[in-house]
Amino acid sequence: MKSDTPYPSPDQRSPVLAKIRNLKMAGSPHRYVRGSTVKFYEWLDHLRAGALPDGPPVWICGDCHMGNLGPVANAAGQIEIQIRDLDQTVIGNPAHDLVRLGLSLASAARGSDLPGVTTAKMLERMMEGYAKAFEPDFHEEIDVEQPKSIRSAIGQSVTASWKTLANERIEDAKPTIPLGKRFWPVSAQEKQEISSLFDQEQLRRIATMLRSRDDDSSVEMMDAAYWVKGCSSLGRLRFAVLLGLDAKNKEKRAYCLMDIKEAIDAAAPRAASVQMPSEQAQRVVEGGRHLSPHIGKRMLATKMMGKSVFVRELLPQDLKLKITQLSRDEAMRIAEYLAAVVGKAHSRQMDAETRKGWQAQLNRDRSKQLDAPTWLWTSIVELLAIHESAYLEHCREYALEEENERQPAAA
Repeated sequence: MKSDTPYPSPDQRSPVLAKIRNLKMAGSPHRYVRGSTVKFYEWLDHLRAGALPDGPPVWICGDCHMGNLGPVANAAGQIEIQIRDLDQTVIGNPAHDLVRLGLSLASAARGSDLPGVTTAKMLERMMEGYAKAFEPDFHEEIDVEQPKSIRSAIGQSVTASWKTLANERIEDAKPTIPLGKRFWPVSAQEKQEISSLFDQEQLRRIATMLRSRDDDSSVEMMDAAYWVKGCSSLGRLRFAVLLGLDAKNKEKRAYCLMDIKEAIDAAAPRAASVQMPSEQAQRVVEGGRHLSPHIGKRMLATKMMGKSVFVRELLPQDLKLKITQLSRDEAMRIAEYLAAVVGKAHSRQMDAETRKGWQAQLNRDRSKQLDAPTWLWTSIVELLAIHESAYLEHCREYALEEENERQPAAA
């Protein structure tokens, strides 16, 4: 969207965002997999009973693909690769995260033109990495060897600063959010609602809680914009908010970028007879605190415009994993490492006896040809076929829609 093009008003955003989402998902089969969470759970709904192991009920990501893991920092500045998108988190079956991650890895391998045998090896290494988190001597501080691309991502995260965040998120180090493709103007009502949010003490403390900041700092909203971000979440409330801390004192002034995001019902199925927060944003925050402590402790659930939203500060260190082309060896290392991250998130919620039982289930149903459970391989093969077909159909529909829009109106 060019700067001289009128931006859609709040009640006109939905159709424009739908087109943007269609375009993103048509970009590649891997992008389609990332943006089609609901299709994954449609497949899951039709599985016969017992097709997947029934793991112990724990908080799961619910949308566990490669793009939803990355480096995040805690309040003390420590950086770790953790799950960074928790919209779909529920107390559910950890096997669902494994299958979703396996699908994402297999799709990325196909996008890198890697042979099918590499996909099979990736799933083997993925299960090795995941299972390590359930060993009797497992300790949360112990980590598996980081692949080169992961070390690079963490290195960038360590050296990131406010300028990095400005370049990544708002393209400018000045205390404004420039409008364009990623950021659209907010309405007067939205601006007032956002400003009122940060008048609340609990929201003010979220902005001032991080190191080198005074908890008594004043907070002022400097700018706000509607954020055209993500894929499956496009169309919900999503705002970037630039806050000034000690805004009246130019010598002490600091800035932070806050993310406000609407939470809706999760497509991921919850385990039977479990208690979870009924408020959707609180569900996301609670899941974050169990799965990704670095980010979960920096989140807060609230209400805005009558909708359930969660708020968190985006730190410069919170970067997305950008892995484009995969070599054979790097693909297998990444599969093992990311699965270990997910395993750690699941394992920290289990006691020793539960870990032992879950590991025993994971070790069953291994074939002589593949050192990974048959249920995992079968699931990935089915899902790849389903998503490939759906992706091509999506592209056809999108192309036809574009073509029809180019045709002159009938006289």
